[in-house]
Amino acid sequence: MVSSGSKVVGRDESRVLRVGVVGAGVMGTNHGRVLAGLPGIEMVGIVDPLAEHRTRAENLIGCKTFTTLDELLATGVDAMTIAAPTHLHHEVALACIARGVHVLVEKPVASTVDEGREIVAAAKKAGVTLMIGHVERFNPAVATIKKAIAGEDILSIGITRVGPFPPRMSNVGVVIDLAVHDIDLIRWFTESDIVEVQPQLASAIAEREDIALLQFRTASGVLAHINTNWLTPFKARTVTVATRGKYVTGDLLTRQVTECFGFKTDGSYSMRHLPVGQDEPLRAELNAFLDAVRTGGVPAVTGEEGVASLEIAIQCLEAPKTQAATAPRSAPRKVVG
Repeated sequence: MVSSGSKVVGRDESRVLRVGVVGAGVMGTNHGRVLAGLPGIEMVGIVDPLAEHRTRAENLIGCKTFTTLDELLATGVDAMTIAAPTHLHHEVALACIARGVHVLVEKPVASTVDEGREIVAAAKKAGVTLMIGHVERFNPAVATIKKAIAGEDILSIGITRVGPFPPRMSNVGVVIDLAVHDIDLIRWFTESDIVEVQPQLASAIAEREDIALLQFRTASGVLAHINTNWLTPFKARTVTVATRGKYVTGDLLTRQVTECFGFKTDGSYSMRHLPVGQDEPLRAELNAFLDAVRTGGVPAVTGEEGVASLEIAIQCLEAPKTQAATAPRSAPRKVVG
């Protein structure tokens, strides 16, 4: 189905979709830029209460802007992408769903698990498409890794996602901002729920956690860990997956994926670089959302999946947080004997 105003009508795969964006920050402006260039889409406009954000969107995209959500909804949109601050996701998503508007909600789906579940329930009741914006799934390197390990007996997964402190970040720490991407990837790679969580969190320069070492066990028995922080002077995004038959490594920034296989008893093995596509992840994500809207199919990242990853992230945050060591280290002990 697609929506028209507040009424949900039969889906039509050929009709032009009228799409809007909530939030004209960095991510919202990127959404608007990509949507404006997609075929079969009429980019209706972007809503943001801040004049400087609206001006930037108008200059970069050339689209109309609005100061309130009601103004944008009144134009009659079929679908909306929500890139507002996380604490607004619940209110904005429910308002859109109540008008029969299909929604893509940027990760995390909401501030709390209960809010996330309310969004999922409302979308189901209204019969509209709900997709969660876990854009890393659409990174071509991630897609190549997923394909390489299909059908394999996965043993362990290691993910590193580090970088410098982002000035724009104020109300969340690294677990919600960064690690939630990788919690979703672990669940997607293994096609299994996470059943054990062992988090270590610390705060070095921020009020919230800016260092997180997270260990997990999935229901299928896979061991996984995430290393994430805001203390590294450069960005790094790497994934390693060990299976009984392969060892796959991927750099999500350079989009290089290597597969080791054919292990011999003498320690030798074969290695090859796997082909990786060049799609822009956000463009692929938005196309997947719009395809689901047009066809009524299951979206690539369901609301339930978004809630499940948020729930694991919040479990990690419930662990005690410590201050990172700042005192000078004592001299190493002498070895005697």
